[in-house]
Amino acid sequence: MPLDQLTDEEIDTEGKEMSFLDHLEELRWHIIRAVGSIFLFAIIAFIYIEEIFDKVILAPKHPDFWTYRMMCKLSQLTGYSDLCVDKLNFTLQALGMSDPFTMAMTSSLVIGLCFAFPYTFWEVWRFIKPGLRQEEKQAARGAVFYVSMLFLLGLLFGYYIVSPLAINFLANYQITPEIKNQFDITSYIGILVTLSLGCALIFQMPIVAYVLSKVGVLTPKYMREYRKHAWIVILVVAGIITPSPDIYSQVLVALPLSLLYEVSIIVSARIEKARLKAQAELLK
Repeated sequence: MPLDQLTDEEIDTEGKEMSFLDHLEELRWHIIRAVGSIFLFAIIAFIYIEEIFDKVILAPKHPDFWTYRMMCKLSQLTGYSDLCVDKLNFTLQALGMSDPFTMAMTSSLVIGLCFAFPYTFWEVWRFIKPGLRQEEKQAARGAVFYVSMLFLLGLLFGYYIVSPLAINFLANYQITPEIKNQFDITSYIGILVTLSLGCALIFQMPIVAYVLSKVGVLTPKYMREYRKHAWIVILVVAGIITPSPDIYSQVLVALPLSLLYEVSIIVSARIEKARLKAQAELLK
């Protein structure tokens, strides 16, 4: 944080500017509070780990999961019977003696991170914000809300849409009936966590577009010009994260990602409009 950008809000109680060591000390406490919040939620999750495993983590392996029920209703509307999931042909097992405890600890930390994310980002933002200029602060109003909201939407999208589609395909895929699908619990949780958190990060696309547009790297004209290329990339990504070969699954994933791209164009256009307006006022 550049010292020459500090305002009156960053002056300490003695009326002096904060030194480099003071900034390090402040950063340390922000990190401690952020990490502490993650561990707090992780401890709570560990206490209720059995209920969390039964009702949340292992829920996508059962045919009565909400997503599978909606897919069956969609299959009735479209007449595409293969879309309905009525069974998942696999069992889970823990191969290592320490695997159940390790999975409980790992799952608790991931859940703690998900629940503490808004507060963690808020702590990071509290440290960054004083170093911004007044117009930058004004432009970044609501950053914590929008980042947290997109993270939550992406997490839910990954958990309810992407993960069940991937689990359904991988669980029912068999090379031969002679080979039974018995998966390690670490593999199952790895797929669930990777896809859910991956979607949470992908949903930050409008925020990335906002930042890149602010620094002048990205423009709405560029994004509109390469819209078709972006759609192709989105379809490829949808095909990768949903290994199921049916087109319906890929469309379910590709549509929200395409919508995010269009929202990113709108965000970039608003940033460019504000920049041109500011330049016009300076020329007056």
